[in-house]
Amino acid sequence: MSPSTRPLRPLVASLVEEAALAPSMHNAQPWRFVHREASGVLELHGDPSRAMPRQDPDHRALHIGCGAALFGLRVAAEHRGLRPDVRPLPAPGDPWHLADIRFEGPVEAGGDLDALHAALARRHTSRFPFAEEPVPAELLDGLCAAALLEGCRLIVPGDWHTDTVMSLVHASELFEAADEAVRAEIAAWTRTGAAGEGTSADGIPAYAFGPRQYDVTAPVRDFGAPGRAPARPSARFERTPQIALLGTAADTPESWLMAGQALQRVLLQATLDGLATSLMSQPLEWPELRFDARDPLSTVGYVHMVVRLGYGPAGRTTPRRPVSDVLVFA
Repeated sequence: MSPSTRPLRPLVASLVEEAALAPSMHNAQPWRFVHREASGVLELHGDPSRAMPRQDPDHRALHIGCGAALFGLRVAAEHRGLRPDVRPLPAPGDPWHLADIRFEGPVEAGGDLDALHAALARRHTSRFPFAEEPVPAELLDGLCAAALLEGCRLIVPGDWHTDTVMSLVHASELFEAADEAVRAEIAAWTRTGAAGEGTSADGIPAYAFGPRQYDVTAPVRDFGAPGRAPARPSARFERTPQIALLGTAADTPESWLMAGQALQRVLLQATLDGLATSLMSQPLEWPELRFDARDPLSTVGYVHMVVRLGYGPAGRTTPRRPVSDVLVFA
C-alpha cells in the first residue's frame, strides 16, 4: 500500500497482538513478525528457537501454529477494514520465512472474516470432560465448509474410525511414557511454578491442565506428569469423543500453512457455534501411528490435526508473549 495509507506502528502491533492469540503446540508461540516500513510488507517467520526437535522434527506443527496465527492476522485486518494479500513461502532460500502480507483497503463487500473476529479472544483449548450430547450435523457441516474455504478437508469419522483414532491416542501415550526425550520436551513447556521453569508468558500453565482421567483414556494430553500439580482432581471424560480430522492431499510446508489457517478458521467458527474444543496431536507426532489415523477411503492423504468438539467448560486464557517479543519494525 502507499505510504499515505500504510498502517502506523500501533495498528500493526494491534494486528500482531490478535494474530498471536492462535493455538500452537504446547503454546510455544513459534512465530516472529517483521514489518518493513518502506514497503508496508509484514513478514511472518517461524522461530527455530521454539521448535521441538523430538516431537516435531520436520517442523510441521510449527508451520501449523504459524498458519493459525496468519489466519488470525487476516481476521484482525478485515475487522479494521483492510484486505490482507498473503504470499506464502516467498523466499525459497529461507525456509523460516513463511509468508509476506500486504494490506490493501477497503475490504471488498461480502468479506466473511470479520464475522469471526469476536471469537479470537474467546477461543481457548478446553482440557475438561465434554457432555455426551452429540454435536448437531448442521454445525459439523458448517465446520467442514469452513475448512474447505482454506483449501483443506475436515472429516467427521464414523464409529470404527473414531475407535481407531482413540486407540492411536492410547498407543501414543505409551510411546510418550517410554521416551525420555519426549517427556523432557513436554516438561520444558509446562508451567507449574516450580523453580527453573521457562517464562510464564508461554507454555501450558497448571490451571489449564484440566483434571486427570478417570475410568477411560482421556482424549487430551495429560501435562501433569507424576509429581507435578498433585492436587488436580480426577474426572470421567466422555467415552466416545466427537472428533474431526483436518487434512490435506499433500504433506508440504505450504500444505502445513494451509492446514494451520483452516484449523484456526474451524476453531473460531466452533467457538461462535457455542462449542468447546481441544486439539489432539498425540498420535500424529509418531510416524508409525500418523498414517493409521487417516481413512483409507478418503481423499485426505495426510492428517494434520485431530479436533475434539463438544459441549463443556470453556478453557481458560493461556499466557501470551508481549508484542514487543514477536514484532520488530525494520
